[in-house]
Amino acid sequence: MPDILSHGDESTARLTPALVAWIDAIAIALAAFHIVNALYPLVSESERNMIHFAGFATLALFHYPLLPRARKRSLIIDLPLVIIVVASVVYFYSSEDTIYQNQISEQPLFTTVGTILGAGLLLSAVELTRRATGWVIPALIVIALCYISWLGPILPGVFKFSGLSGETVLFRSIYGDDALFGTIASISSTYVFLFILFGAFLIRAGAGDFVIDLARGVAGRFVGGPGLVAVIASALTGTISGSAVANTASTGVITIPLMKRAGFPPVFAAAVESAASTGGQIMPPIMGAGAFVMASYTLIPYQHIVTVALLPAILYFLSVAMFVRIEARKHGLATSDDTPTKPLLQSLKDQGASFLIPIAVVIVLLVKGYTPTYAAMIGIGAIIVSSVFTKTRMGPKAIMQALVEGAKSMIMMGVLLCAVGLLINVISTTGLGTAFSLMIDHWAGGNLLLALFLVALASLILGMGLPVTAAYIVLATLCAPALTAMILDRELIHLVVNHQLPQRVQPLLALADPALVAQLQSQLSVTAATELIQQLPQQLLTLLRAQAIDPGVTRTALLSAHMIIFYLSQDSNVTPPVCLASFTAATIAETPPMKTGFKSWKLAKGLYIMPLLFAYTPFLSGNLTEALKIFFFASFGVYALAATFEGAMERPLDRRHRTLCGAAGTLLLMPSDIPRLIGLTLFALLFFLQYKSFPDASAGEKQP
Repeated sequence: MPDILSHGDESTARLTPALVAWIDAIAIALAAFHIVNALYPLVSESERNMIHFAGFATLALFHYPLLPRARKRSLIIDLPLVIIVVASVVYFYSSEDTIYQNQISEQPLFTTVGTILGAGLLLSAVELTRRATGWVIPALIVIALCYISWLGPILPGVFKFSGLSGETVLFRSIYGDDALFGTIASISSTYVFLFILFGAFLIRAGAGDFVIDLARGVAGRFVGGPGLVAVIASALTGTISGSAVANTASTGVITIPLMKRAGFPPVFAAAVESAASTGGQIMPPIMGAGAFVMASYTLIPYQHIVTVALLPAILYFLSVAMFVRIEARKHGLATSDDTPTKPLLQSLKDQGASFLIPIAVVIVLLVKGYTPTYAAMIGIGAIIVSSVFTKTRMGPKAIMQALVEGAKSMIMMGVLLCAVGLLINVISTTGLGTAFSLMIDHWAGGNLLLALFLVALASLILGMGLPVTAAYIVLATLCAPALTAMILDRELIHLVVNHQLPQRVQPLLALADPALVAQLQSQLSVTAATELIQQLPQQLLTLLRAQAIDPGVTRTALLSAHMIIFYLSQDSNVTPPVCLASFTAATIAETPPMKTGFKSWKLAKGLYIMPLLFAYTPFLSGNLTEALKIFFFASFGVYALAATFEGAMERPLDRRHRTLCGAAGTLLLMPSDIPRLIGLTLFALLFFLQYKSFPDASAGEKQP
């Protein structure tokens, strides 16, 4: 096996060849099982999730040893943990029917052996998550399990919970719908892993090289071309990897040196790469694991989510590209004529089929309504077949390598998503999500903008110790209901001000308070309508949202809330003090990590602009005409704001023009047409004045 695969994985560098061979064999078997089970189900959903966790827990114990510098000594502890995990899963796999029968007959659910194995299983999940992701999620899981058992009864107020017996906690943690082998584990064992395998096959087929060649051919000769290459390459690579750090590491080794040679400051070059790579997880059709979790949480079809998410993702990458153009103008950088590029036709001939055909197949299948799982499987087959038409043909050896690399890329995510189920199970069982949403609503005072700030702050703090997907899952569980309600309340206010409340809600309002009907029928300003809505009892307000608002609008509000949280969860990749994508880029560029982090944060401002559009406009409604209109105005808006941040457009802006530029950008992002048109007019005037004053700006010459 080692001579077949020989991938030189650092995590197995100090292990014996025989053990490395076993690890690779487990990875191949695990990947093959998931592929076969996706096409022809061999086991039930819960059984598949158990096998999924046991397999990746085993790989994790070798990939994240207790003593990284003493691998052989670490095996003394890690191998018994492997035995505990496997034995526990085998026990609960084979005893599921008996345990459910004991529950019905009101007998003890677990034997002594079962209790010991169950406790060992939970402790192993917590320990593996600690090794893979740090202390935050394990600490939250431990606190949550304490809360649901003995801590809840002694807490005051809304956080008081009656508490469950240890046996009940163990049962719900293993067999609950949102538990270790529950909904999140199902997402991990289907969509997430299969698309990670799809990405591994794409990389093995040479798609990564094609992406770089394509980006160079398209943008390499524009002003600031190497920076634009980084943006395009990161966008396309993001559809493969879905990981900001992996995206930065894979494309940054090429794009960062290109930008430095072209004259970009090293810190800026690293910041561009990390900011662009962060967009990998918001770029359809894969979007990391977030789109799959979002589809599961909202019950909105995955196809709809990735369709409406495309324009916002493009707008984000445009915002980074505009910073690149402005920086090139500031430093008078010419086009990169000296950058060697391969002709596009040659790139297409060499590697194009291995990228374009599979991606096209997956997109077509998703649009036609096939499940993401089926699309991923057919996509993997399309990669193997299309590689025949390239110079990187995938034979048996390459296929085995792709299976191993895909499984190893999934180790952290596989363990994490299953373990997060323990936390989500407590939140759903105790109703903490509802309590937290009410707290956000109370703290924000019904102000949606303030609520967005609170969620952004929470995502930044939580993201310091969590991968993006985990941060999104936790925040979506806690905050999405509050954001959804606030967005719906904006629609209610609109209906009240315009006297568009449906007749069917009149009896409901009259029953609650006859005076309400008269108030709602009077002429109310937006401020008065807002105050009236906020004074309604919570139960009545909930019923009113359900009865008065169109289901399509409700779905858009729900999706907008989740997409807001998803975008804000990305900021931990580029926001100091913990910003792994920025630190990775800084390592490649040999720049100060913290300075690179702050610069990346500046360039990634689209992560904060998109949530504002989601909250205040129908950008995600699925109405293509409306979405294109928002996209058009917002494109100029993000350029104007980028120019404001940088203090330059086609040339440096003085203080007066910089203020006007910021005003134009703000107006262009407004939800109504009149401010947008005013902003566009102001922006066009400023741009015209810049070109009139500096007619040679388009030549890329050095500006004073």
